[in-house]
Amino acid sequence: MKIAFHGADRGVTGSCHLIECGGKRVLIDCGLYQGGRELDEENAEAFGFEPADIDFVLLTHAHLDHCGRLPLLVKGGFGGEIVTTSASRELLRLVLLDAAHVHEEEALHRARHRAHKGEQGAASPLYTIVDALHTMDFVGPKAQYGAPMRLAPGISASFLDAGHILGSASILLELVESGVRRRVLFSGDIGNVGRPLLRNTVPPPQVDAVVMESTYGDRLHKPIGPSIEELYRAISEAFQRGGNVVIPSFALERAQELLFVLRTGVETGHLPQSTQVFLDSPMAISATEIFARYPECYQAETRELFRAGRDPFALPGLHLTRETSESVALNRITGGAIIIAGSGMCAGGRVRHHLRHNLGRHNCAIIFVGYAGRGTLARRIIDGAASVELFGEEIAVRARIHTINGFSAHADQAELLRWHGATRAARTYLVHGDPEVMGKLAARLRGTAVEMPALHQQYML
Repeated sequence: MKIAFHGADRGVTGSCHLIECGGKRVLIDCGLYQGGRELDEENAEAFGFEPADIDFVLLTHAHLDHCGRLPLLVKGGFGGEIVTTSASRELLRLVLLDAAHVHEEEALHRARHRAHKGEQGAASPLYTIVDALHTMDFVGPKAQYGAPMRLAPGISASFLDAGHILGSASILLELVESGVRRRVLFSGDIGNVGRPLLRNTVPPPQVDAVVMESTYGDRLHKPIGPSIEELYRAISEAFQRGGNVVIPSFALERAQELLFVLRTGVETGHLPQSTQVFLDSPMAISATEIFARYPECYQAETRELFRAGRDPFALPGLHLTRETSESVALNRITGGAIIIAGSGMCAGGRVRHHLRHNLGRHNCAIIFVGYAGRGTLARRIIDGAASVELFGEEIAVRARIHTINGFSAHADQAELLRWHGATRAARTYLVHGDPEVMGKLAARLRGTAVEMPALHQQYML
């Protein structure tokens, strides 16, 4: 039995881990490297294994950094089955189609830029919409939380609710080879407890080895209650100044959680009844429709809203802007609007246009409620840049900048330590984190041998 690491190794994106047992090869996730690098050589490089040799892909959840290279795997010859939960299956289709559209648009933009400069050579997308649709043909049986699935002789998998986003899971592999038994747990992304929408993370079982994310392994999150109050206050102050509020947001989970919190704010009087909210993300709009189909995944309060026939994501002043023309029209609004748009790291998408029109205005507010990777536009703004470049124009940062980390969908250090302690794992592989963050988390782990794998590093189980 072997385990090898082919992504999110001493980095926070591109999750991809390989198990070999009994002549079968099982891949856990196949994610895209992100942070403004979606079309660079890093994603186009070889996987470190032959795609045609993979028998199963077990997908922890549908965030792009965990699923975004699946079309490349299929293009490379993968012919096995992709296994995930029902909710993740729906979100996967949405995410891959959106990513393919972005790749096609970016390739077209690069081709035009080269032609304008008189350069030769085509600019090919990483993958196309056709590739994304073809990938969905390989999605096999739906996993049920807590129900073991026999993948092959000596290999069974159990999906456990990770509480990160809708459909997310930690995956337990029970392996038998030549009489040797191993229980290996892949954390996926572990959810932040006590958030208003999703159920909390299911406590993990005891295992021999664990592959654990470490995104926030060096810090504690602000509690969600004070974070919500801070959000309401930042919005109210911007409205009092006569400005807009721009919230860069991930389309899955964060956008839906924001709608839930804003609806609550209006209903409780923390925000005016006249509050106008623009969800400016076709992907987030579609994801919200999917979220409404899985009320059983939510906390009790939210389930009760569904049972009462109420939409927990709807508020009186909500506007869904699917069309590009509708998005452009938002830039004529000078005050009193909350604009939620992707992407959360400001690496692309419509939010960059809204930043261009609001970032330089003293009366506006930009509110970050999620992780901002190194090198991203979001991180530069958060770190205090005096100006940033948008569409070839240098934009001064004059708006009020707020960073509210209590909305994080990832567990913080205390929650990671609590989760890990329940596993009693003899060996721990830390992934999905910056190296210095991993080091700080590793120093706090007890009773386990800790590894921080390098890319393509392999271990015997």
